[in-house]
Amino acid sequence: MRNISRGKIIALSIVLIVVLAPFVYVQGNKIVYAERVKSYLIHEKSYKEEELASVKGVWGMKLPSFYTVVVFKDEPGVDYVYFSHNDVLQFDQRITPKGVEMGTMPEKLKHTEKRKEG
Repeated sequence: MRNISRGKIIALSIVLIVVLAPFVYVQGNKIVYAERVKSYLIHEKSYKEEELASVKGVWGMKLPSFYTVVVFKDEPGVDYVYFSHNDVLQFDQRITPKGVEMGTMPEKLKHTEKRKEG
C-alpha cells in the first residue's frame, strides 16, 4: 500500500472542504428557508400540512438569492413565491404552463396574500 504523507492528507482535506463548503451552504439554506415558510403557513396561516403539495427552497441568481416556492394541492398550476429572510412574505404568484392549460386566471387565485402596507 502506498504511503501518503501527512502534508498531502491535509492539503487534500483543505481542497475537499473548499469544494464542498458552497454546496453545503446552498443546500442548507434552501432547507432552512423552506422550513421557515412551511412553519409560517401551518402556524400563522392555519394551513394543514396535507394542503401543501410542495414547499421547496430555491437558490436563484437574482437577489434575494434564496426563496421558497409553494404549491398547494387545490391549485397545482400556481407557484407561490415566498421570501423568508426576516419575516415571511409572499412575494409573487406564477401561473405555470399546467395552470394555463387548466384555465387558471390571476384574479381567481385562492392563496394570494395581501401585502402589509407600512
